[in-house]
Amino acid sequence: MIRTRAKYHLGQIVRHKKHPFRGVIFDVDPEFANTEEWYEAIPEESRPVKDQPFYHLLAENDQSYYVAYVSEQNLVADYSGEPVDHPDIPDLFGPFTDGAYPLHFQLN
Repeated sequence: MIRTRAKYHLGQIVRHKKHPFRGVIFDVDPEFANTEEWYEAIPEESRPVKDQPFYHLLAENDQSYYVAYVSEQNLVADYSGEPVDHPDIPDLFGPFTDGAYPLHFQLN
């Protein structure tokens, strides 16, 4: 069994290393858990390895809001102190505090 420890946590703001977007983590997979079609759509030279954490983000860029699925190797922590304005944030998180979003619910 592969044991992986996620570098980032729920409610943390991160940004993509190569693409101009940032987001709030709302879920983490310990390793790749999306479809093969999704994975194969990534250009081979940019394809991340599967045996690392993958993060679900409420993401934003200059043009839109969306949900992103990103490998840990492609993320960095965002220390800008700026909130993310994704419209779904209030459904999952409390108010932006100390650079992160607290969860609205308890995890098992």
